Amino acid sequence: MNNFDEIMKAAQNVQAELAKAQANLETIEVEGVAGGGLVKVRATAKGTINGVEIDDSLLAPSEKQMLEDLIAAALNDARAKADAASQQEMGKISAGLPLPPGFKLPF
Repeated sequence: MNNFDEIMKAAQNVQAELAKAQANLETIEVEGVAGGGLVKVRATAKGTINGVEIDDSLLAPSEKQMLEDLIAAALNDARAKADAASQQEMGKISAGLPLPPGFKLPF
């Protein structure tokens, strides 16, 4: 029975660490960029968009399509960076755990 108690305690510790990591993801900010910096999107590692910055040169009506494309590209770049930051943060937790290959957290 002692082993079961140890397993349950370890599981509770992992759960607490996961909760901390999830909360920390809101504090990690990434920046997606497109058009050589003409469009920038700031987001958290959880994917919340915090802001969009657009260079004044793109505000002409003739640049509408390009601006839309650049915003989409910057959003996708920010999302990819947010995913990478999230995986890195969650990897810190699972690094010390004896998990089988291919096993991912959270459960």
